[in-house]
Amino acid sequence: MSQPLIRRNEWRALPKQELGAWTPTRSVSVVIPTWSADTTLPVVLAGLAAQTYPAHLLEVVVVDDGNPTAVTLPEVRPENTRVVRVTEGWGRANACHTGALASDGDVIQWLDADMLAFREHLEAQLRWHHEIDYAVVLGTKRFVDPAPLAGWSTAAVRDAVVSGDIAKTWDWDAEETHKWVEGMWRRTDDLTQAGPRAFRAHVGATGSLTRELYVASGGMATSLRLGEDMELGHRLGEAGGVLIPEHASRAWHLGRTHVMEHRDQINRYNDAFLANLVPTMRPKRNRRGRRYDVPYLEVVVDSRDHRADEVIGLVDAVLDSSLDDLRVVLLGDYAALTDERQSPLGDPQLEQRILHRTYAGDQRVELADALPHGRCRSPWRLTLAGMAMAPAADAIEAILDDLELHHEGAAVIDGIGRLERTAAVERVRRTGADVTDEGLQAAYGLVHITASDAGWIEAAERDVSRYEGKLRPPVEREAPSRSDHRPGLFGRLR
Repeated sequence: MSQPLIRRNEWRALPKQELGAWTPTRSVSVVIPTWSADTTLPVVLAGLAAQTYPAHLLEVVVVDDGNPTAVTLPEVRPENTRVVRVTEGWGRANACHTGALASDGDVIQWLDADMLAFREHLEAQLRWHHEIDYAVVLGTKRFVDPAPLAGWSTAAVRDAVVSGDIAKTWDWDAEETHKWVEGMWRRTDDLTQAGPRAFRAHVGATGSLTRELYVASGGMATSLRLGEDMELGHRLGEAGGVLIPEHASRAWHLGRTHVMEHRDQINRYNDAFLANLVPTMRPKRNRRGRRYDVPYLEVVVDSRDHRADEVIGLVDAVLDSSLDDLRVVLLGDYAALTDERQSPLGDPQLEQRILHRTYAGDQRVELADALPHGRCRSPWRLTLAGMAMAPAADAIEAILDDLELHHEGAAVIDGIGRLERTAAVERVRRTGADVTDEGLQAAYGLVHITASDAGWIEAAERDVSRYEGKLRPPVEREAPSRSDHRPGLFGRLR
């Protein structure tokens, strides 16, 4: 289906359906992960029973994540509500993924088991999914003391949501906000100026996306116990998503969150996981000396029809870049290599064999016969077209820093190759169009750079330093006296 193309995260280019004045057609599955939520779950379901979104398009999947006592459904609830029990794994990410797989709706709506939604909560989010298939919508909330609800029946809660009186139970303007998320909204004009970094705001207990986008992103990382929303947000952005904050999708969060109560400890825990999985969270990564599960940049070099020496010169120059956070995918006919007896120097696959042996043990080089199907695994892909020129040590990092500064999506380096932002490529694909320069320009922006301006030099002039290996006679060590001894590495600083 053809889709309108939204530039970067400038979602206001979409028409906005007025609440109550449009015709919903898409079904939605509200997935509620539960763990020891006996007190709040009936209230949450009562709020969902009062939604303005049509009941025949709504299903609720309550996920029992191994609760101490089995989850039972209260009488006041949406008509199409069921319980799904987790049979493998545990944790919110795993429970959400279990519920998503068990649900049937065109749209998946996450809602935690302590969120009392206002009556327009679902409708306000769903209107965006009727405009584009790659919207990711976040509702907003206030954190409140649930004590005023003590003694309320679930029927009373439902009726208060229907009448709108639930909005008056607490003072919206006075109650506690999600400071990180709403602070980012304010600083970036509701994320329209956040560009590719918008999905760092993908945090919270209420949000929605199409099932197709969820599947395309790879779904929740079920092994994560915390930080799963940020990690999923990164991949939703890489899959071409647009993040939309919806102020009309309001809810009361009944109590403060675990993160609020233990922020420092949780951040310490998350840093170890998110640094490895989310390259766009660069402040969590070392500039050099570390390897991460998902590198920031993927560099593609096709070695076929080239001498091994030429390829090694280029690949070594790339690996010698000031940007350490990269992986080289070296394409070649490696599957044709055999162990049959032959003259080593007369081997018809000699060039490929030299390359294979050169890089087979290098953690930053992947030897492949072809690129894997699907989107690039890193936020950026640099595809190089020839071996005659190589990047200076700081060239690649400088180009990427410039593109990030301007929120651009691609650079064509004349005679050298292409540097493309994965999110920009996937955004174009989301519209049903072929990925062209015009499409990338419309999605994020594209620049043309000459090889010299990009910092590429003749490959023969690109020196990658090696250790000195000259044979020398031994140098007798002089024992330092007490007076001239200074600390250092084996006396190098004397």
